Amino acid sequence: MIIGIGAGDPDHLTIQAAKAIAATDVFFIIDKGEEKHDLVRLRHHLIEEHGRPPYRIVEARDPERDRTAPAYAAAVEDWRARRADLYHRMIDDELADGQTGAFLVWGDPGVYDSTLSILDRLPFTYEVIPGISSISALTARHRTTLTRVGRPVHITTGRRLAEQGPTADDILVMLDARCAFEGLNDYHIYWGAYLGTPDEILVEGPVAEVADRIRDLRAQARARKGWIMDTYLLRRLR
Repeated sequence: MIIGIGAGDPDHLTIQAAKAIAATDVFFIIDKGEEKHDLVRLRHHLIEEHGRPPYRIVEARDPERDRTAPAYAAAVEDWRARRADLYHRMIDDELADGQTGAFLVWGDPGVYDSTLSILDRLPFTYEVIPGISSISALTARHRTTLTRVGRPVHITTGRRLAEQGPTADDILVMLDARCAFEGLNDYHIYWGAYLGTPDEILVEGPVAEVADRIRDLRAQARARKGWIMDTYLLRRLR
């Protein structure tokens, strides 16, 4: 099973996800290093809270991804292939016939996550349990909606926004190390980082007024924790 566990708040876990955790025999956890140990710690907490012994936890270190490679797509494909090999070995070695294994996926497995595309390469069947995404958490915390009546929303990445510029009146951006919103002064921004966690940061306002503040907060938070996950909604000013 692929179980969505929400954007960071333990209370984001749905009843369906809690039942799926209770039905799991072996949990597969991918460790992304000491800097991101918070992500592993939450998974352990949810397993302890909702798992039913006897269960086992199998951990493995995430393959390193070359983030400096000029060919971004090729670097991602290489990383996914090595992750697929790792998942295959873990499942073959640790999951007995008749047992249920599960990966606990941050947010929602169907939104900006590679787990499904990686498992599609393997000869296993699986079920997907949806979760609360960072998108849902962001709009809830800012008390706004993702869409407006009769308006589409474009979901993209910070990398693509920096390369292409704005492509719609409403743009949802996932992870933006470049602060590509800077200079988009005809937009209002709803920004959030570490959504649902004790480290959550929220900023809202016209880009022209809050861009510098977001850049500073983002840099400070990343320096303090060693990593950052942020999401934001841009809405063109009328």
